[in-house]
Amino acid sequence: MADSAPTPRASVIIPTYNRADLLRLMLEQLTRQTLPVAEFEVIVSDDGSADDTAEVAAAFTERLRLKYWFQEDLGDRVSLARNNAAKLAEADLLIFLDGGGMIAPDLVERHLIAHDVPQRRTVCGYAWGYDPRYPALEGLDRDLAAMHPEQVLAKYRDLPAFRDIRHEPLAAWDFAFDAMPLPWQLFFALNCSMRAEDFHAVGGFDEDMTGWGCEDLEMGFKLQRAGISMHFATDAWIIEWPHERDMSKRWPEMVANTFKFLRKYPEPVIEIGYVLCADDEYWRWEPTWLELQSWSEQVADVDVADELAQAVARIGAGERIAVFGAGAVLPPQLPPSVVADFDAALVRRATAGTAHTALHAVGVRTLLDDQSVDTVLVTSRLSGLWDTWGEHVMTEAHRIGRKVELLGPGMTAG
Repeated sequence: MADSAPTPRASVIIPTYNRADLLRLMLEQLTRQTLPVAEFEVIVSDDGSADDTAEVAAAFTERLRLKYWFQEDLGDRVSLARNNAAKLAEADLLIFLDGGGMIAPDLVERHLIAHDVPQRRTVCGYAWGYDPRYPALEGLDRDLAAMHPEQVLAKYRDLPAFRDIRHEPLAAWDFAFDAMPLPWQLFFALNCSMRAEDFHAVGGFDEDMTGWGCEDLEMGFKLQRAGISMHFATDAWIIEWPHERDMSKRWPEMVANTFKFLRKYPEPVIEIGYVLCADDEYWRWEPTWLELQSWSEQVADVDVADELAQAVARIGAGERIAVFGAGAVLPPQLPPSVVADFDAALVRRATAGTAHTALHAVGVRTLLDDQSVDTVLVTSRLSGLWDTWGEHVMTEAHRIGRKVELLGPGMTAG
């Protein structure tokens, strides 16, 4: 299209890899958007395809304001593909889609409307057909190839297996994204948007997260930490093209990326999320976080200095010690130690002006090295979390230390 066109209102970014046929369908659907094609641009970011993706993109340059970016195939580098496309974007609004989403006829317009508010926000749209727990719906692929997306939605929308996998947790909060305890846990980049200024301010997607999963959660986390509100737009929808997913390969990639997430943000909410992902219990993240917050409030004034002092008296001089559940007061006889607590304010208070090393952590997965201490002391401040996290705390304590002492009542190693 003509280079003299005015600045686009939105840049639609589509990372893709060897999905030329689906890309053709997506681009065709973008030509029939309710927003005039002169008012938005499309950036196809090719992560090293060996099929005719480049030719498909070229075929639409007269019908769409389209740019094409190619990067060498060095494995799944979707974060890099998105970031490179964002560098080419001219619009103030970036809309990110996956390369296999069939698009609502007013998708671009709906994202623009969702951002037409005074506050800065990021927007996630609904993804019909995206639920890896269910097998692909019979006939859905044929219908998507032969019908308009809105016709397909009318046919399938009442089927539970056609719902977005996030539907139930979102419905529990009446789709009020910002009201949720961990909205970024449901921030999926298969259909989302944000202002370009905000995208670049938080550094874009983490390019160290390769393979499948977590790079979009980390993006949502960064945006929320930057003070950007989160909104879910059910009317800005896509339909995920049905395909089989090898989760036996994908989920370990998700776990590895979540550990990278933890390394960047070593704090309890990511710590427990990593452990849950490693246990394939992703959907327990929100309830276990709420449980931790509730317990943290209950024990905000619990002082464990006496039980730590008694334990230190039993420990030989010169031993390296780590404390899980330190609270705000440490006994003076505690030698310089690694001191962890799930309450950030308390652990800062406990270690201020001391030689202790503070960790904001529960103790289910720290970043300490294997066998880096001699003794791990687990205080009664963890007793109310023991049913949920006791086994993981013990595993972690034995990983970092030679000996473990449980100081709280009802806390057992078995």
